[in-house]
Amino acid sequence: MNQAHIKKLALVIVFSALGTAISPFTWFYAFGTKAYPAQHMINAILGVFVGPLWAALAAIIIGVMRYMLGVGTIYAFPGGIPGGIVVGIIYWMLKYLKRSEKTALISALTEPIGTILIGAPLALFLIAPLIGPQGYSATLLDLTKNEGPILAFLTFGFWWALSCVPGSIIGFIVLLILNRVRINRETLFGEK
Repeated sequence: MNQAHIKKLALVIVFSALGTAISPFTWFYAFGTKAYPAQHMINAILGVFVGPLWAALAAIIIGVMRYMLGVGTIYAFPGGIPGGIVVGIIYWMLKYLKRSEKTALISALTEPIGTILIGAPLALFLIAPLIGPQGYSATLLDLTKNEGPILAFLTFGFWWALSCVPGSIIGFIVLLILNRVRINRETLFGEK
């Protein structure tokens, strides 16, 4: 492993611990559901700092830890992993197109694309039917059966947007603050 990989792994470990620790304390009620923006904030930050695969690794670690601690569900995986991947890919594309670091930070705001457009359908149409009519999955299965798949997706996507939109905005703000004090991907890893 080279020095950049060790730094990225260290960031993943630190942010995974941070995401696991703050998740139980950073939720709020909205429209009858609990919104957990911490994972999405971590996705936005790590997608920019370490890239899509490392951000996905952190989302997996946070999902496993939250699930083991009883403060998360199986839906943390499809809800967390795609968001970090999308942010990392969009950041890389913007940097490849020679955009400035500040412009590339906008990629943090794309986290909801991964969560809502990729994660929500995975959870709704793949994971919920596998789990069956238990708890949260029963609600999802009822949505699909009673409202139809498109309306169920829109409803479920709205629920997830309550978490991922504020989380990505907070992540974007954190990245702007860090960039202002010259902590960014370029200074951390010497990338151009």
